[in-house]
Amino acid sequence: MIPHNRHAVGHSDADTLLHAVTDAILGAAGLGDIGQLFPDTDPANRGRASDDMLRRAWLMASEQGWQLANLDCTIHAQKPKLAPYIPEMKKRVADILGVSPEKISIKAKTGEGVDAVGREEAIAAQAVVLLWRSTAQD
Repeated sequence: MIPHNRHAVGHSDADTLLHAVTDAILGAAGLGDIGQLFPDTDPANRGRASDDMLRRAWLMASEQGWQLANLDCTIHAQKPKLAPYIPEMKKRVADILGVSPEKISIKAKTGEGVDAVGREEAIAAQAVVLLWRSTAQD
């Protein structure tokens, strides 16, 4: 956990980065999205750990033969400053996915005082993943 005087609020544990990565993997593998797999209407998902959601999504993709080529993430947050935490974050994501940290890129951007991110009202994350299969499986 990164120290800060505010925290994200959500139906699950609200880990913004891991939710973006989960959605990117599910989308790239054609497996829907995080809301379909873990609907907020299901009480079992209340407070669910985001690393559990990512592991499950990655397992589903892996079972279909998908492998990770690379993952590129951008976190948008005015504060706290995230640069000192990025190596640890990369390692955590890589560990969850069972890949080398060299396949993971995480960048942090501020909102420059503009919009909800810049006013410290929100945090956002984007993730783009490149998956590949050695043989086609239709």
